Amino acid sequence: MMVRHLVARTLRDQAVRFRRGGRQAIAWAFRLSAAAVASYVVALLLFPGTQPLLAPLTALLVVQVTPVTLLASGLDRVISVVAGVSLAVVVSSVVPLTWWSLGLLIAVSIMLGQALRLRSNLIEVPISAMLVLGVGVLNADSAAWERITETLVGAAVGIAANLLVPPKVASADAGAAIDDLADRLARLLARAADELTDVDPRGRDIAARTSSWLDEARAITHDIPAVGESLLRAEQGRRLNVRAVGKPDAGPGLRQGLEAVEHTAVALRSMFRAVHDATSDPGWPQDEIGEAVVRNLEQVLRELADGVLAFGDLVRAEAQPERPDVLPEIHRVQAALEGLHEARARLEDLVMTDIGPVVLELHANVLATVKRVLVELDLGERVRRQLRLRPVSRHRHPRRNGPTQPSNGPTVPPEEEPTQEFRLP
Repeated sequence: MMVRHLVARTLRDQAVRFRRGGRQAIAWAFRLSAAAVASYVVALLLFPGTQPLLAPLTALLVVQVTPVTLLASGLDRVISVVAGVSLAVVVSSVVPLTWWSLGLLIAVSIMLGQALRLRSNLIEVPISAMLVLGVGVLNADSAAWERITETLVGAAVGIAANLLVPPKVASADAGAAIDDLADRLARLLARAADELTDVDPRGRDIAARTSSWLDEARAITHDIPAVGESLLRAEQGRRLNVRAVGKPDAGPGLRQGLEAVEHTAVALRSMFRAVHDATSDPGWPQDEIGEAVVRNLEQVLRELADGVLAFGDLVRAEAQPERPDVLPEIHRVQAALEGLHEARARLEDLVMTDIGPVVLELHANVLATVKRVLVELDLGERVRRQLRLRPVSRHRHPRRNGPTQPSNGPTVPPEEEPTQEFRLP
Protein backbone atom coordinates (compact mmCIF):
# COMPACT_ATOMS: atom_id res chain seq x y z
CA MET A 1 0.00 0.00 0.00
CA MET A 2 2.82 2.36 0.90
CA VAL A 3 4.67 1.53 -2.35
CA ARG A 4 1.52 2.19 -4.38
CA HIS A 5 1.03 5.55 -2.68
CA LEU A 6 4.69 6.49 -3.30
CA VAL A 7 4.49 5.56 -7.00
CA ALA A 8 1.23 7.47 -7.45
CA ARG A 9 2.66 10.55 -5.74
CA THR A 10 5.84 10.42 -7.87
CA LEU A 11 3.88 10.10 -11.10
CA ARG A 12 1.61 12.96 -10.09
CA ASP A 13 4.55 15.24 -9.27
CA GLN A 14 6.30 14.43 -12.53
CA ALA A 15 3.12 15.09 -14.52
CA VAL A 16 2.71 18.48 -12.85
CA ARG A 17 6.33 19.40 -13.57
CA PHE A 18 6.06 18.35 -17.21
CA ARG A 19 2.83 20.25 -17.66
CA ARG A 20 4.28 23.43 -16.17
CA GLY A 21 7.67 23.26 -17.91
CA GLY A 22 6.68 21.73 -21.24
CA ARG A 23 5.76 24.99 -22.97
CA GLN A 24 8.95 26.65 -21.87
CA ALA A 25 11.03 23.72 -23.14
CA ILE A 26 9.27 23.80 -26.51
CA ALA A 27 9.76 27.56 -26.83
CA TRP A 28 13.44 27.20 -25.95
CA ALA A 29 13.85 24.49 -28.62
CA PHE A 30 12.23 26.72 -31.25
CA ARG A 31 14.49 29.66 -30.30
CA LEU A 32 17.59 27.52 -30.71
CA SER A 33 16.36 26.08 -34.01
CA ALA A 34 15.45 29.51 -35.38
CA ALA A 35 18.83 30.98 -34.44
CA ALA A 36 20.67 28.05 -36.04
CA VAL A 37 18.63 28.19 -39.25
CA ALA A 38 18.98 31.98 -39.50
CA SER A 39 22.76 31.79 -39.11
CA TYR A 40 22.93 29.07 -41.76
CA VAL A 41 20.91 31.17 -44.22
CA VAL A 42 23.06 34.26 -43.62
CA ALA A 43 26.28 32.27 -44.08
CA LEU A 44 24.84 30.66 -47.20
CA LEU A 45 24.17 34.10 -48.67
CA LEU A 46 27.79 35.05 -48.03
CA PHE A 47 29.20 31.79 -49.35
CA PRO A 48 26.81 30.36 -51.98
CA GLY A 49 27.37 26.81 -53.09
CA THR A 50 28.83 25.72 -49.73
CA GLN A 51 27.54 24.04 -46.60
CA PRO A 52 28.36 26.53 -43.81
CA LEU A 53 27.65 24.22 -40.86
CA LEU A 54 29.94 26.17 -38.54
CA ALA A 55 27.53 29.09 -38.45
CA PRO A 56 24.57 27.19 -36.90
CA LEU A 57 26.98 25.29 -34.66
CA THR A 58 28.34 28.54 -33.23
CA ALA A 59 24.84 30.02 -32.91
CA LEU A 60 23.74 27.05 -30.80
CA LEU A 61 26.72 27.51 -28.50
CA VAL A 62 26.27 31.26 -28.14
CA VAL A 63 22.51 31.53 -27.59
CA GLN A 64 21.80 32.12 -23.89
CA VAL A 65 18.72 31.55 -21.76
CA THR A 66 18.33 35.25 -20.86
CA PRO A 67 19.73 38.49 -22.31
CA VAL A 68 21.61 39.38 -19.14
CA THR A 69 23.55 36.11 -19.18
CA LEU A 70 24.70 37.04 -22.67
CA LEU A 71 26.42 40.12 -21.28
CA ALA A 72 27.55 38.42 -18.07
CA SER A 73 29.14 35.34 -19.64
CA GLY A 74 28.20 35.50 -23.31
CA LEU A 75 31.31 37.46 -24.30
CA ASP A 76 33.52 34.82 -22.72
CA ARG A 77 31.51 32.16 -24.51
CA VAL A 78 31.88 33.91 -27.87
CA ILE A 79 35.62 34.23 -27.29
CA SER A 80 35.89 30.58 -26.27
CA VAL A 81 33.96 29.41 -29.33
CA VAL A 82 35.93 31.59 -31.76
CA ALA A 83 39.22 30.53 -30.14
CA GLY A 84 38.31 26.85 -30.32
CA VAL A 85 37.12 27.10 -33.91
CA SER A 86 40.18 29.06 -35.01
CA LEU A 87 42.48 26.53 -33.35
CA ALA A 88 40.60 23.64 -34.96
CA VAL A 89 40.86 25.32 -38.37
CA VAL A 90 44.61 25.62 -38.03
CA VAL A 91 45.04 22.03 -36.83
CA SER A 92 42.76 20.55 -39.53
CA SER A 93 44.63 22.43 -42.25
CA VAL A 94 48.03 21.17 -41.06
CA VAL A 95 47.56 17.62 -39.76
CA PRO A 96 44.93 14.92 -40.26
CA LEU A 97 42.54 13.84 -37.53
CA THR A 98 44.33 11.14 -35.52
CA TRP A 99 44.55 10.20 -31.87
CA TRP A 100 47.69 12.26 -31.28
CA SER A 101 46.39 15.33 -33.15
CA LEU A 102 43.16 15.14 -31.12
CA GLY A 103 45.13 14.98 -27.86
CA LEU A 104 47.32 17.88 -28.96
CA LEU A 105 44.26 19.92 -29.91
CA ILE A 106 42.61 19.36 -26.51
CA ALA A 107 45.78 20.22 -24.57
CA VAL A 108 46.45 23.39 -26.55
CA SER A 109 42.77 24.40 -26.31
CA ILE A 110 42.79 24.13 -22.51
CA MET A 111 46.02 26.13 -22.24
CA LEU A 112 44.60 28.75 -24.58
CA GLY A 113 41.45 29.01 -22.46
CA GLN A 114 43.54 29.45 -19.34
CA ALA A 115 45.59 32.17 -21.02
CA LEU A 116 42.39 34.00 -22.04
CA ARG A 117 40.98 33.64 -18.47
CA LEU A 118 37.66 32.26 -19.67
CA ARG A 119 36.74 30.89 -16.22
CA SER A 120 33.65 28.66 -16.41
CA ASN A 121 33.60 28.83 -20.22
CA LEU A 122 37.14 27.45 -20.53
CA ILE A 123 35.97 23.92 -21.31
CA GLU A 124 34.05 25.20 -24.33
CA VAL A 125 37.33 25.94 -26.14
CA PRO A 126 38.26 22.24 -26.56
CA ILE A 127 34.61 21.28 -27.05
CA SER A 128 34.20 23.78 -29.90
CA ALA A 129 37.55 22.75 -31.35
CA MET A 130 36.63 19.05 -31.39
CA LEU A 131 33.20 19.69 -32.89
CA VAL A 132 34.62 21.93 -35.59
CA LEU A 133 37.46 19.53 -36.26
CA GLY A 134 34.90 16.89 -37.16
CA VAL A 135 33.10 19.32 -39.45
CA GLY A 136 36.43 20.39 -40.91
CA VAL A 137 37.25 16.83 -41.96
CA LEU A 138 34.06 16.74 -44.01
CA ASN A 139 34.87 20.13 -45.60
CA ALA A 140 38.62 19.94 -45.98
CA ASP A 141 38.50 21.92 -49.21
CA SER A 142 36.98 24.98 -47.52
CA ALA A 143 39.25 27.96 -46.92
CA ALA A 144 40.24 28.74 -43.34
CA TRP A 145 39.06 32.34 -43.52
CA GLU A 146 35.70 31.10 -44.78
CA ARG A 147 35.25 28.87 -41.74
CA ILE A 148 36.21 31.66 -39.34
CA THR A 149 33.76 33.97 -41.08
CA GLU A 150 31.04 31.36 -40.68
CA THR A 151 31.84 31.19 -36.98
CA LEU A 152 31.58 34.94 -36.59
CA VAL A 153 28.27 34.93 -38.50
CA GLY A 154 26.88 32.28 -36.16
CA ALA A 155 28.05 34.24 -33.10
CA ALA A 156 26.47 37.44 -34.41
CA VAL A 157 23.16 35.74 -35.15
CA GLY A 158 23.18 34.09 -31.73
CA ILE A 159 23.71 37.44 -30.02
CA ALA A 160 20.99 39.05 -32.14
CA ALA A 161 18.60 36.23 -31.26
CA ASN A 162 19.11 36.94 -27.56
CA LEU A 163 18.65 40.69 -27.89
CA LEU A 164 15.95 40.92 -30.56
CA VAL A 165 13.89 37.82 -29.70
CA PRO A 166 14.33 37.46 -25.94
CA PRO A 167 12.50 34.77 -23.99
CA LYS A 168 9.39 35.59 -22.04
CA VAL A 169 9.64 36.90 -18.51
CA ALA A 170 9.51 33.74 -16.43
CA SER A 171 7.96 35.26 -13.30
CA ALA A 172 4.84 33.11 -13.67
CA ASP A 173 6.99 29.97 -14.00
CA ALA A 174 8.92 30.84 -10.85
CA GLY A 175 5.66 31.50 -9.00
CA ALA A 176 4.34 28.13 -10.14
CA ALA A 177 7.54 26.43 -8.92
CA ILE A 178 7.22 28.05 -5.48
CA ASP A 179 3.53 27.15 -5.37
CA ASP A 180 4.39 23.56 -6.28
CA LEU A 181 6.88 23.46 -3.40
CA ALA A 182 4.24 24.79 -1.01
CA ASP A 183 1.69 22.29 -2.37
CA ARG A 184 4.06 19.41 -1.65
CA LEU A 185 4.49 20.62 1.92
CA ALA A 186 0.72 21.01 2.33
CA ARG A 187 0.08 17.51 0.94
CA LEU A 188 2.63 16.07 3.35
CA LEU A 189 0.99 17.81 6.31
CA ALA A 190 -2.49 16.75 5.20
CA ARG A 191 -1.35 13.14 4.71
CA ALA A 192 0.24 13.09 8.15
CA ALA A 193 -2.96 14.43 9.68
CA ASP A 194 -5.06 11.81 7.85
CA GLU A 195 -2.81 9.00 9.04
CA LEU A 196 -3.08 10.23 12.62
CA THR A 197 -6.84 9.69 12.59
CA ASP A 198 -6.59 5.88 12.61
CA VAL A 199 -3.34 5.13 14.43
CA ASP A 200 -2.67 3.69 17.86
CA PRO A 201 -2.27 6.72 20.15
CA ARG A 202 0.17 4.76 22.29
CA GLY A 203 2.90 5.91 19.95
CA ARG A 204 4.45 2.87 18.28
CA ASP A 205 2.30 3.07 15.17
CA ILE A 206 2.94 6.80 14.93
CA ALA A 207 6.69 6.32 15.18
CA ALA A 208 6.60 3.93 12.21
CA ARG A 209 4.69 6.41 10.10
CA THR A 210 6.80 9.44 11.04
CA SER A 211 9.79 7.89 9.27
CA SER A 212 8.06 8.27 5.91
CA TRP A 213 6.97 11.82 6.81
CA LEU A 214 10.53 12.71 7.67
CA ASP A 215 11.88 11.18 4.45
CA GLU A 216 9.41 13.14 2.35
CA ALA A 217 10.17 16.37 4.22
CA ARG A 218 13.86 15.76 3.59
CA ALA A 219 13.21 15.20 -0.14
CA ILE A 220 11.23 18.45 -0.34
CA THR A 221 14.02 20.48 1.25
CA HIS A 222 16.53 18.91 -1.14
CA ASP A 223 14.48 20.22 -4.09
CA ILE A 224 14.60 23.84 -2.88
CA PRO A 225 17.78 24.72 -4.87
CA ALA A 226 16.02 23.80 -8.12
CA VAL A 227 13.21 26.23 -7.26
CA GLY A 228 15.84 28.84 -6.47
CA GLU A 229 17.31 28.38 -9.93
CA SER A 230 13.93 29.04 -11.54
CA LEU A 231 13.62 32.21 -9.45
CA LEU A 232 17.10 33.31 -10.53
CA ARG A 233 16.17 32.77 -14.18
CA ALA A 234 13.04 34.85 -13.68
CA GLU A 235 15.02 37.69 -12.09
CA GLN A 236 17.67 37.63 -14.80
CA GLY A 237 15.05 37.32 -17.53
CA ARG A 238 13.74 40.81 -16.76
CA ARG A 239 17.05 42.55 -17.24
CA LEU A 240 17.68 43.98 -20.70
CA ASN A 241 14.53 42.20 -21.87
CA VAL A 242 12.17 44.30 -23.98
CA ARG A 243 9.33 41.96 -23.09
CA ALA A 244 9.60 43.09 -19.47
CA VAL A 245 8.85 46.73 -20.31
CA GLY A 246 5.57 47.83 -18.75
CA LYS A 247 5.19 44.66 -16.67
CA PRO A 248 5.32 44.86 -12.85
CA ASP A 249 8.36 43.37 -11.21
CA ALA A 250 7.29 40.32 -9.24
CA GLY A 251 10.86 39.54 -8.21
CA PRO A 252 10.68 40.84 -4.60
CA GLY A 253 7.44 38.95 -3.94
CA LEU A 254 8.88 35.76 -5.42
CA ARG A 255 12.09 36.11 -3.44
CA GLN A 256 10.23 36.62 -0.16
CA GLY A 257 7.84 33.79 -1.02
CA LEU A 258 10.66 31.34 -1.65
CA GLU A 259 12.44 32.31 1.56
CA ALA A 260 9.24 31.91 3.57
CA VAL A 261 8.44 28.49 2.10
CA GLU A 262 12.07 27.37 2.50
CA HIS A 263 12.20 28.37 6.17
CA THR A 264 8.81 26.75 6.72
CA ALA A 265 10.00 23.50 5.13
CA VAL A 266 13.06 23.38 7.37
CA ALA A 267 10.93 24.05 10.47
CA LEU A 268 8.44 21.33 9.52
CA ARG A 269 11.25 18.87 8.92
CA SER A 270 12.53 19.55 12.43
CA MET A 271 9.00 19.15 13.81
CA PHE A 272 8.58 15.73 12.19
CA ARG A 273 11.88 14.68 13.73
CA ALA A 274 10.58 15.76 17.15
CA VAL A 275 7.36 13.79 16.62
CA HIS A 276 9.34 10.70 15.69
CA ASP A 277 11.64 11.00 18.70
CA ALA A 278 8.77 11.62 21.13
CA THR A 279 6.56 8.77 19.94
CA SER A 280 9.54 6.40 19.93
CA ASP A 281 10.47 7.30 23.50
CA PRO A 282 9.53 4.74 26.21
CA GLY A 283 8.13 7.63 28.27
CA TRP A 284 5.33 8.32 25.76
CA PRO A 285 2.02 8.27 27.69
CA GLN A 286 -0.04 5.13 27.16
CA ASP A 287 -3.35 6.57 28.43
CA GLU A 288 -5.86 9.21 27.40
CA ILE A 289 -3.14 11.88 27.55
CA GLY A 290 -1.38 10.30 24.59
CA GLU A 291 -4.63 10.14 22.66
CA ALA A 292 -5.38 13.80 23.42
CA VAL A 293 -1.91 14.81 22.26
CA VAL A 294 -2.34 12.92 19.00
CA ARG A 295 -5.72 14.53 18.30
CA ASN A 296 -4.33 17.99 19.02
CA LEU A 297 -1.34 17.32 16.77
CA GLU A 298 -3.68 16.20 14.01
CA GLN A 299 -5.56 19.50 14.16
CA VAL A 300 -2.35 21.52 14.19
CA LEU A 301 -1.08 19.68 11.10
CA ARG A 302 -4.28 20.48 9.21
CA GLU A 303 -4.05 24.16 10.13
CA LEU A 304 -0.42 24.24 9.04
CA ALA A 305 -1.39 22.60 5.74
CA ASP A 306 -4.10 25.21 5.12
CA GLY A 307 -1.66 28.06 5.81
CA VAL A 308 1.13 26.76 3.58
CA LEU A 309 -1.29 25.92 0.75
CA ALA A 310 -2.93 29.36 0.83
CA PHE A 311 0.42 31.15 0.96
CA GLY A 312 1.72 29.24 -2.07
CA ASP A 313 -1.41 30.15 -4.02
CA LEU A 314 -0.90 33.82 -3.09
CA VAL A 315 2.72 33.81 -4.32
CA ARG A 316 1.66 32.22 -7.59
CA ALA A 317 -1.25 34.63 -8.11
CA GLU A 318 0.94 37.68 -7.51
CA ALA A 319 3.49 36.44 -10.08
CA GLN A 320 0.88 36.40 -12.84
CA PRO A 321 0.72 39.81 -14.56
CA GLU A 322 -2.79 39.11 -15.85
CA ARG A 323 -4.09 38.84 -12.27
CA PRO A 324 -4.84 42.44 -11.16
CA ASP A 325 -6.71 41.32 -8.03
CA VAL A 326 -5.39 38.80 -5.51
CA LEU A 327 -7.82 39.59 -2.69
CA PRO A 328 -9.31 36.05 -2.59
CA GLU A 329 -5.84 34.59 -1.97
CA ILE A 330 -5.12 37.23 0.69
CA HIS A 331 -8.34 36.41 2.53
CA ARG A 332 -7.48 32.69 2.46
CA VAL A 333 -4.06 33.38 3.97
CA GLN A 334 -5.63 35.60 6.64
CA ALA A 335 -8.14 32.90 7.56
CA ALA A 336 -5.40 30.28 7.74
CA LEU A 337 -3.25 32.53 9.94
CA GLU A 338 -6.17 32.98 12.33
CA GLY A 339 -6.39 29.21 12.67
CA LEU A 340 -2.65 29.04 13.35
CA HIS A 341 -2.97 31.72 16.04
CA GLU A 342 -5.63 29.61 17.72
CA ALA A 343 -3.37 26.56 17.49
CA ARG A 344 -0.58 28.58 19.07
CA ALA A 345 -2.84 29.55 21.97
CA ARG A 346 -3.87 25.93 22.54
CA LEU A 347 -0.27 24.77 22.52
CA GLU A 348 0.77 27.46 24.98
CA ASP A 349 -1.98 26.34 27.34
CA LEU A 350 -0.90 22.70 27.07
CA VAL A 351 2.75 23.52 27.68
CA MET A 352 1.79 25.06 31.02
CA THR A 353 0.05 21.88 32.21
CA ASP A 354 1.62 18.81 33.80
CA ILE A 355 1.84 16.45 30.81
CA GLY A 356 5.19 14.78 31.36
CA PRO A 357 8.65 15.60 29.99
CA VAL A 358 8.32 13.71 26.69
CA VAL A 359 5.02 15.32 25.68
CA LEU A 360 6.16 18.67 27.06
CA GLU A 361 9.25 18.64 24.83
CA LEU A 362 7.12 17.66 21.82
CA HIS A 363 4.63 20.45 22.45
CA ALA A 364 7.44 22.96 22.87
CA ASN A 365 8.88 21.94 19.49
CA VAL A 366 5.49 22.03 17.76
CA LEU A 367 4.81 25.43 19.34
CA ALA A 368 8.14 26.74 18.07
CA THR A 369 7.26 25.46 14.57
CA VAL A 370 3.86 27.17 14.62
CA LYS A 371 5.48 30.43 15.74
CA ARG A 372 8.06 30.19 12.96
CA VAL A 373 5.40 29.52 10.32
CA LEU A 374 3.33 32.46 11.60
CA VAL A 375 6.34 34.74 11.19
CA GLU A 376 7.17 33.43 7.71
CA LEU A 377 3.60 33.62 6.36
CA ASP A 378 2.75 36.97 7.98
CA LEU A 379 1.33 39.29 5.30
CA GLY A 380 2.60 42.46 6.93
CA GLU A 381 6.13 41.11 7.06
CA ARG A 382 5.76 39.96 3.46
CA VAL A 383 4.97 43.49 2.30
CA ARG A 384 7.80 45.01 4.35
CA ARG A 385 10.22 42.45 2.98
CA GLN A 386 9.17 43.24 -0.60
CA LEU A 387 9.66 46.96 0.01
CA ARG A 388 13.16 46.31 1.33
CA LEU A 389 14.01 44.17 -1.69
CA ARG A 390 12.58 46.67 -4.20
CA PRO A 391 14.96 49.48 -5.27
CA VAL A 392 13.66 52.93 -4.29
CA SER A 393 14.06 55.93 -6.58
CA ARG A 394 16.15 58.84 -5.30
CA HIS A 395 13.44 61.37 -6.05
CA ARG A 396 10.46 59.44 -4.74
CA HIS A 397 9.67 58.59 -1.15
CA PRO A 398 7.07 56.13 0.09
CA ARG A 399 3.89 57.77 1.27
CA ARG A 400 3.08 57.40 4.95
CA ASN A 401 -0.58 58.34 4.76
CA GLY A 402 -1.87 55.64 2.42
CA PRO A 403 -1.49 51.90 2.07
CA THR A 404 2.06 50.87 1.25
CA GLN A 405 2.30 47.91 -1.05
CA PRO A 406 4.38 46.94 -4.08
CA SER A 407 2.84 46.91 -7.52
CA ASN A 408 1.12 43.62 -8.22
CA GLY A 409 1.74 42.65 -4.61
CA PRO A 410 -0.70 42.01 -1.80
CA THR A 411 -3.49 44.53 -2.12
CA VAL A 412 -5.09 45.48 1.16
CA PRO A 413 -8.89 45.74 1.08
CA PRO A 414 -10.17 49.25 1.82
CA GLU A 415 -11.91 48.13 5.01
CA GLU A 416 -8.61 46.76 6.35
CA GLU A 417 -6.38 49.75 5.58
CA PRO A 418 -6.40 51.21 9.11
CA THR A 419 -4.76 48.12 10.59
CA GLN A 420 -1.05 48.33 11.33
CA GLU A 421 -0.32 44.92 9.86
CA PHE A 422 0.07 46.27 6.35
CA ARG A 423 1.88 49.52 7.12
CA LEU A 424 5.54 50.37 7.20
CA PRO A 425 7.14 50.02 10.59
